[in-house]
Amino acid sequence: MGQFILKTDTVKKVINIELEGTFSNEDGLKSIQAYQQTINPINPTEYALDIDCRKLNVTAPDVVPLLEGCFIMFKSDGFQKVSLTLENNPILKMQLARLGRKAGIENLEITSTVQA
Repeated sequence: MGQFILKTDTVKKVINIELEGTFSNEDGLKSIQAYQQTINPINPTEYALDIDCRKLNVTAPDVVPLLEGCFIMFKSDGFQKVSLTLENNPILKMQLARLGRKAGIENLEITSTVQA
């Protein structure tokens, strides 16, 4: 089951999202609804989007179209920068980088961290 936490930092102008586990289509739809409620009161073009994917599992093929839709949504919302932080997970990094390119997000930054 996938879990998500959304936080808005109005001082730093950052939307923080933490993702964890394996998302089903249902989990993904719930996270999209929460995301839309979070960004409705703000102007996303003034904010950066920081997504913590360190506890996220590789997305199953049947959920990839939903994830792709999320990337397209991030692009259309016009964030100043979109940052993804991953564990040292080359498969997930390739998957997310490909989806970011496909959605046309030019200001996407993917950082891999290594847990000791």
